[in-house]
Amino acid sequence: MKRDISALVKEMTLEEKAGMCSGLDFWHLKGVERLGIPSVMVSDGPHGLRKQDDKGDHLGINDSIKAVCFPPACLSACSFDRELVKEMGVRIGKEAQAEDLSVVLGPAVNIKRSPLCGRNFEYYSEDPYLSGEMAAACIQGIQSQGVGTSVKHFAANNQEYNRLSCSSEVDERTLREIYFPAFETAVKKAQPKTVMCSYNMINGVYSSENSWLLTDVLRNEWGFEGYVMSDWGAVNERVPGLKAGLELEMPSSNGTGDTEIINAVKDGTLDEAVLDRAVERILRVVFDYIDNRHEEKLELEADHEIAKHVACESMVLLKNDEMLPLKKDEKVAFIGGFFKTPRYQGGGSSHINSFRVDSAWDCLDKEENIVYAEGFSAVDDIYDEELAKQACEAAKSADKAVIFAGLPDVFESEGYDRKHMRLPGCQNRLISETAKVQPNLVVVLHNGSPVEMPWLSCAKAVLEAYLGGQAAGSAVAAILYGEVNPSGKLAETFPYKLSDNPSYLNFGCPDKVEYHEGIYVGYRYYDKKEMEVAFPFGHGLSYTTFEYSNIKLSADKITEKDTVTVSVDIKNTGDIAGKEVVQIYIKDNTGICPCPVKELKGFEKIYLEPGETKTVEICLDSRSFAHYNVDTSGWFTGSGDYDILAGASSRDIRLSATLNIESSQQLPLKVHMNTTLGELLADKRTRKYGLKFKHQMDVFFGAPGSTDIKEDSMPEEDGAALGYAMAEAVASSMPVRNLVGFGLYKKEEMLKLLEEMQNA
Repeated sequence: MKRDISALVKEMTLEEKAGMCSGLDFWHLKGVERLGIPSVMVSDGPHGLRKQDDKGDHLGINDSIKAVCFPPACLSACSFDRELVKEMGVRIGKEAQAEDLSVVLGPAVNIKRSPLCGRNFEYYSEDPYLSGEMAAACIQGIQSQGVGTSVKHFAANNQEYNRLSCSSEVDERTLREIYFPAFETAVKKAQPKTVMCSYNMINGVYSSENSWLLTDVLRNEWGFEGYVMSDWGAVNERVPGLKAGLELEMPSSNGTGDTEIINAVKDGTLDEAVLDRAVERILRVVFDYIDNRHEEKLELEADHEIAKHVACESMVLLKNDEMLPLKKDEKVAFIGGFFKTPRYQGGGSSHINSFRVDSAWDCLDKEENIVYAEGFSAVDDIYDEELAKQACEAAKSADKAVIFAGLPDVFESEGYDRKHMRLPGCQNRLISETAKVQPNLVVVLHNGSPVEMPWLSCAKAVLEAYLGGQAAGSAVAAILYGEVNPSGKLAETFPYKLSDNPSYLNFGCPDKVEYHEGIYVGYRYYDKKEMEVAFPFGHGLSYTTFEYSNIKLSADKITEKDTVTVSVDIKNTGDIAGKEVVQIYIKDNTGICPCPVKELKGFEKIYLEPGETKTVEICLDSRSFAHYNVDTSGWFTGSGDYDILAGASSRDIRLSATLNIESSQQLPLKVHMNTTLGELLADKRTRKYGLKFKHQMDVFFGAPGSTDIKEDSMPEEDGAALGYAMAEAVASSMPVRNLVGFGLYKKEEMLKLLEEMQNA
């Protein structure tokens, strides 16, 4: 149904328009009955509905309606499967329609900067490309059902400690390459109906009143069309926020914000056109939902099966020394409180009141040859000697032992961050004690973010179940016994210890959080440091094996505006069917700017029968090769060679090909008295001047020329070699002002040459 929203806004009073810009209560937007504007409801997500009809909170304290808890983002991202995540989104959208919810508050796409962030279980990945692809798929699925989404939390919200007031101090290149792309991809590929601004400040300016963030970038650059809402309680100053591009304040401020808007319009400090524009943006989304409103029946049991399917496709087999899958005729000891009481979701605003929960215990045939010992609680960190003794006896009597370990609810939640990366001490101790009596040890982990594994060498298999949603137990059982072949890949790196993480010295600061690691987040850092990790980004094993061959590029040479398609043949070389995630990374060899060793720019998940071969094709667009340049305020692609890497993980690269890009882009030329000879030599526009100046410096210092001796053939004790190396180093870092200082040029001559170079 077409409506003239602008005409409708003109009929509204100033008070009604101001009222539309804040909540009616905790979950509803205001309506205007006389004009046929309905009050609509929003609800927490992002992996299920947390609808609260009669009470309101944003920390998951009070109960909500019964719903399906799908796997949180920490797990679903490990599927590396866009269609699967989209399907999950469709089911969430259908449930939202059935419950008359206009907007689902999700997905959450903040980057996993540190394993300690208490809300990491809601976020997809440490990698911006993967996060954006998963978010876009989720949004497309939910919004296909006529329900809106709210991609959150925009932006640089990477810790819970002092989240309402701390300032994320981040340089622009890091924002553009790491913390913005997931939002950008979500907007450009899926156009979410709303965007939720974060609590924190960015470089001293609150997100809720940051016009560069909410208007310049989000709308003018990316083309966002919906409305921006605040996180619950994120508004600092209402009128400056409205001017900056924050349309909706949530929850209700009991009239405080409305009054400030009304007074600002009346005293002329707020142009009423700004208010009108905000109301139009809100009403377009409201009526889009109304026009797509339809009857939908809750299908909780069917959705439970979807939740199980997503979990099965996403869980990651980290290690397997011929231990899994378990066999029906083996006697298996199952140990740990999580076996009967799985931890399957995190705490806070995303906490779902699940209509049912599967445990692995529920899903195993009790007639099978199994035994259970609690060993330790799923709640407390207490080492019970008697429980431990029973667990070790059970393990010793069996062929294999499977310990269900993980982080209790209190370890991970919205509102606070973890203090360390360890499992409860009682669990680590019992795992080590069990390994002494049972070498055939399997560990299943229930956790929302990485944990240290001091017992890793003792465990012959490790299954990372993450937080698997309400069907986590049945999914784990299916994988352990080989009913499902695991195919998940890690969406984040598991370091050996917390202090290995790049943000270790700059995380959890109360006022200013300095992002000193810059673009080197997750595997970008570990690769650059050549640091060993427990499990790399993209890692995940299968019960079968895959062979990579025949990498091809659609072109060997392109311009910076072109796309290129990578094709790779994948063969299942094992005896059972399985799925593989083919990952494409790019290594920039141009040296145009400091950059990671490699970056993920494409992936595809494929199914293969035993012996079957398929060709995977992945398109790389022009942005795949670009870096953000702050001087030009844009994306820049350097000329030169790029390695196209195909692998099974970030550290399991199987094939490579070389692509040459001939870029027409040039960075602005900046020459001055402190420009070095090395900088002049590196730029083709100034190289002839650099060569001239270098020759003059060689003559001045009496250094041997580069044609006299080759650096790679110089013995260390050779005096000429040492002189050459020293001369090269000195010349490269020599500012042109020294040519004046040494009397080779008069200052006026050099200034004239610099002007000539600048105009080259």
